[in-house]
Amino acid sequence: MALSRLTSRSNTITRPFSAVFSRLISTDTTPITIETSLPFTAHLCDPPSRSVESSSQELLNFFRTMALMRRMEIAADSLYKAKLIRGFCHLYDGQEAVAIGMEAAITKKDAIITAYRDHCIFLGRGGSLHEVFSELMGRQDGCSRGKGGSMHFYKKESSFYGGHGIVGAQVPLGVGIAFAQKYSKEEAVTFAMYGDGAANQGQLFEALNMAALWDLPAILVCENNHYGMGTAEWRAAKSPSYYKRGDYVPGLKVDGMDAFAVKQACKFAKEHALEKGPIILEMDTYRYHGHSMSDPGSTYRTRDEISGVRQERDPIERIKKLVLAHDLATEKELKDMEKEIRKEVDDAIAKAKDCPMPEPSELFTNVYVKGYGTETFGADRKEVKAVFP
Repeated sequence: MALSRLTSRSNTITRPFSAVFSRLISTDTTPITIETSLPFTAHLCDPPSRSVESSSQELLNFFRTMALMRRMEIAADSLYKAKLIRGFCHLYDGQEAVAIGMEAAITKKDAIITAYRDHCIFLGRGGSLHEVFSELMGRQDGCSRGKGGSMHFYKKESSFYGGHGIVGAQVPLGVGIAFAQKYSKEEAVTFAMYGDGAANQGQLFEALNMAALWDLPAILVCENNHYGMGTAEWRAAKSPSYYKRGDYVPGLKVDGMDAFAVKQACKFAKEHALEKGPIILEMDTYRYHGHSMSDPGSTYRTRDEISGVRQERDPIERIKKLVLAHDLATEKELKDMEKEIRKEVDDAIAKAKDCPMPEPSELFTNVYVKGYGTETFGADRKEVKAVFP
């Protein structure tokens, strides 16, 4: 049964992962059982089942959302090269399965905090393309009002707390959010995400120790893309088994290129964290771009390595094969969907370009607590330049 036969014009479903998109897709929720590509490897816990329950609706949503993320990041690459995006810019293409699988296992009450490779996590939390490109280009409509840029996306109403530029510093903040969740009896968890390059940071272990002492609902997610900037993991870590790094804290190694493995692992981790406290998830993933836009990504690894991962492990191709295998869409229908995505991205970019830059007065907002009458002076300390609200 192809997509055209599953589609019903009487049912418009807003995608659960992004408020910007609505699509006429199947409402068929008949269970489809999918087996993960690889078994889970566990530390101090029993691994979850490899059999993951899904549906035709979820499969099509996975394909569309991941294709959207990929297209968005490729467009950001072009905008950066055209000097419409300035400063730092770290792209997520190749790692989309982590964002989409995690989102499928949790709710918006569950918090996420991550590092600077944050565009797709924000989109998964319900952010819009317009907010993404506006923020990347420093415009008023950006998710951080154009003041954060690529590394500082934020969406508090969906429990997304950034977007952080200091390597590893988001993990103690995430454990703090988990502390607040437990203190408030919210029955929610926090996913604190970091890369293999940040896995050796001392503050990570300090935060993990506190999370274990207090049985906090904290899930530490190591997105192991195998290169910390330009340094291979084996050059930086004596023990690159990051899921075991918690020692006394359980861990799970997951195929981070398999969206359903990520979904199953995150569901398992949430249940564990609510009942028993922290757990570490190591997502074995891969980034196609360099560390940032200033890194060509080909001086410390071969092009054959990159193309080999694309051919054998690409997360979108894996979902595409499942969609075709379950006869949910034809090749042509999926190509049409990709064309539609390209147009939506192009339209969002055009709209963001028309959006104005922040007013100069915005330079002084979100710095001090309101109502304190703080004043700024010129270099001579005589003339008052501004009074903060």
